[in-house]
Amino acid sequence: MLRHIWIPLKDGTRLAARVWLPEGARGPVPAVLEYIPYRKNDGTAPRDATLHGQFAQAGYAAVRVDCRGSGDSDGVMLDEYHQQELDDALEVLAWIEEQEWSDGQVAIIGKSWGGFNGLQIAALRPPQLRCIVTVCSTDDRYADDVHYAGGCLLASEMLPWAATMLAYNARPGDPAVLGDAWRAQWLERLESTVPYAQTWLAHQRRDAYWQHGSVCEDFSAIQVPVYAVGGWLDPYRGAVFRLLEHLDADNAPAKALIGPWAHTYPHQAEPGPAMDFQGECVRWFDHWMRGADNGIMEEPRLRAWIPDSTPVGSDREVRPGRWVTEPSWPTRGVEPQRIPLRAWSDGRATALLRSALAVGAASGDFLKFGDVPGQYGDQAADDGRSYTFTGPVLEETVEILGVPSVTLRVTADRPRAQLAVRLCEVFPDGSSKLVTTGLLNLTHRDGHAEPEPLEPGRAYDVRVPLFAIGHAFGAGNRVRVSVSASLWPWVWPSPNEATVQLETAHGELTLPVRAPRPEEEGALPAFAPPREGPPHSIEVTGIPGARTVFFDQASGEQTVVTTPADGTMVDHADGLTRTGRDLNRFRLTEGDPHSALVECEREESIRRDDWATRVHTLSRMTADGDDFLVVNTLRAYEGTPRPDGDGERQVFARTWSYSVPRDQV
Repeated sequence: MLRHIWIPLKDGTRLAARVWLPEGARGPVPAVLEYIPYRKNDGTAPRDATLHGQFAQAGYAAVRVDCRGSGDSDGVMLDEYHQQELDDALEVLAWIEEQEWSDGQVAIIGKSWGGFNGLQIAALRPPQLRCIVTVCSTDDRYADDVHYAGGCLLASEMLPWAATMLAYNARPGDPAVLGDAWRAQWLERLESTVPYAQTWLAHQRRDAYWQHGSVCEDFSAIQVPVYAVGGWLDPYRGAVFRLLEHLDADNAPAKALIGPWAHTYPHQAEPGPAMDFQGECVRWFDHWMRGADNGIMEEPRLRAWIPDSTPVGSDREVRPGRWVTEPSWPTRGVEPQRIPLRAWSDGRATALLRSALAVGAASGDFLKFGDVPGQYGDQAADDGRSYTFTGPVLEETVEILGVPSVTLRVTADRPRAQLAVRLCEVFPDGSSKLVTTGLLNLTHRDGHAEPEPLEPGRAYDVRVPLFAIGHAFGAGNRVRVSVSASLWPWVWPSPNEATVQLETAHGELTLPVRAPRPEEEGALPAFAPPREGPPHSIEVTGIPGARTVFFDQASGEQTVVTTPADGTMVDHADGLTRTGRDLNRFRLTEGDPHSALVECEREESIRRDDWATRVHTLSRMTADGDDFLVVNTLRAYEGTPRPDGDGERQVFARTWSYSVPRDQV
């Protein structure tokens, strides 16, 4: 392994890379690139060892590059998927082509950020690119990312992710790589880094900012094979179906895999079962870069996991189920079943939904990484504070695969209001299991580009698409649709207390019903379990995540506190040690939308021997009826703290405060 190598760019910037080369290779080989901002030396080093080391064992040069402004790379990272990032990627590909160990062919793999930019780079048609694997990503940056969903601002994700990137971008490069220049580069980076939330809040509708990097604007721009991978607990999963449907089968043949997983690579999947994902990737690379006749393109285009019907909470670590396939998407094997909701109502002609209510805490994290505290809990309590349409007891299992939707007739007393729809499975003991969710800012009822305020008192028929899902509703259970005007802390409340009237006689649930095909499914070869990777020098001590919900009955104030799983990484090859700590706090007082508060604290420590640095950030977001208000504080320290309080000194501090007008949100 080449632990560090520089990639020079035309403007004088250098990008930092790590390269795994196959042992005993005879001549140049194809390369696999992962291009992300999460630091090859420490941030993703444990994961990289499991992925790229195995690609090298399979005969590929695996190249892991830190984006401009991250890790040891020069420069400043100005935003997600900035045009500079994509321009740099083209130079990286050209550099790989020129290396003596490269035969000029490159595949791109990436999860999340690397899955996004893999699609974006493919749309630029670089001549070196032969295929991509995109995991937990999207074709539409507005519809599917951690900023907005259904036109609603994601309170649980936007500021927390911006806070994470503020801390990440403020970390120093490694003196072992940069030498004495590390401190000057660090201070320059601290001076130049910017909080991202201000930019994201400035674009509350789907405008040119979000169109940039959204490959759905022109699917035909992609002219290489795409393997799209997702998980049922990952909010980006809908893109897998859209890519299958819209990519040109002749010029960009697509294949798709959706497992039971959260926002993780499938070989590290939580919840399980995990799989030999590296082996599946190697089959893909072998076919498209080595011409291997391994049958991967003769297989069905879609392979998906259908989870069994299991009691609430019993499948948080492993989700029982089975693999199914479809030859294409859309497919004749899935038929829409339309169910009038009036037959499931409680007999009332109308129901009133109020905002802001503390409904939604049992939904878990919006962006789930698989840790148990972030997964959903029993929905029964939230169902009790929502209006529910509950179907009859099922006589037989009903399986769905695809994108459910709900249409409703609603009237609001304010120009701005929102809807949250949860599709649940209700068990005989009354417990309610979350299957999937849909969100809609009612000012976005006709689209996300030009939202229009509601006319108070006027009835509107609206359609709420739910997140794509595969699920089996068990015989003896019931299907439930729960509707609320709040979903905290996922969704930021509307600017004023609003009441939405639901006409229960008007509404329809559309389920994508798939009939099982036992003989066909029984013939599917099983995926192998994750393989053990090559030995490496990295040790990780995990810190488990936690999630607590407090509710003050007297004041009506709810506080949700989350501490995502993290830990300490030590690379015993050189002693580099990284420790991370995150905390998020979400607070809302019922009936007062202006009480909504999100606070995020981040701490990143990096050290080796007597060299030590620490970055601490605190971010806070509130809103009144007119504006969103955000304050970010960044502090950086050098040195090792001592019991007497000396040894660590502050080298940088800055606070940003800004307000952004609300735009129909």
